Amino acid sequence: MNTLTAVHITDSYLVNPTNPITVNLIGAGGTGSQMLAALARMNQAMLAFDYPGLIVTVYDDDTVSPANLGRQLFAEAEIGLHKSVALVNRINRFFGTNWKAIAKRYDTETRRYFPDGGKANLYITCVDNAAARFEIAEILGEYKDYRGYERNKPLYWMDLGNSKDTGQVILSTIGNLKQPASEKFAPVGNLPFVTETFKALLEMADTTDDTPSCSLAEALTKQDLFINSTLANMGASLLWQLFREGILPNRGFFMNLHDFRTQPLKVVCDESLEYATA
Repeated sequence: MNTLTAVHITDSYLVNPTNPITVNLIGAGGTGSQMLAALARMNQAMLAFDYPGLIVTVYDDDTVSPANLGRQLFAEAEIGLHKSVALVNRINRFFGTNWKAIAKRYDTETRRYFPDGGKANLYITCVDNAAARFEIAEILGEYKDYRGYERNKPLYWMDLGNSKDTGQVILSTIGNLKQPASEKFAPVGNLPFVTETFKALLEMADTTDDTPSCSLAEALTKQDLFINSTLANMGASLLWQLFREGILPNRGFFMNLHDFRTQPLKVVCDESLEYATA
């Protein structure tokens, strides 16, 4: 008997939305700054297809330092500015968007400032430690059983993380998203959080080396020059497939830039499966 291929079919609201898709981009550093540029290009392409496009809010309380120049998308004139503000102002001027910058971390305290709790259809996290991921997972976990139908209903969480020359992108659903019946595929409506699928690995992750670098040269001893841009562009490609094709056989990937290898993370019906990292 043939086994049907497990896939995730995009939530119907993202396939044919009546309003722009709302996105919370959490983290505006090496990967986040590159991801924001990719989202702006994606928004422009969506508009060309008569798609409502994206509305992005960037959260980051960090400021630009000299060590950020070159590896991250910042200029010398932006040193001292909040990263989120510098990036969003530049994107808005270049693309004519009206995206927002919040110069704060995305956490329980920050959410209190917004009438809707700062909800969005899509959350993209580009944070640099496991503790931040667990905190965000706790927040998004509150929406797993959410039954509302407003335009900002939380649907997906994409997490991007990297070390010096390896990285991963993992897409999760926020709760169980309804899937259509299919005779060709085995639709999977629940893609567990990264903090669930790889909980043990995250708990063992070394987060002790978070000392700010004093120069670009020092920063490049910790992370390869192109690891962030490569990871962001491949992650954006996964999102583009989610929006344009409406079906995902893979929910992410592991990447080794040093060896030029990638390993897809397939959608599976049984999330108890242990994935091997690249």
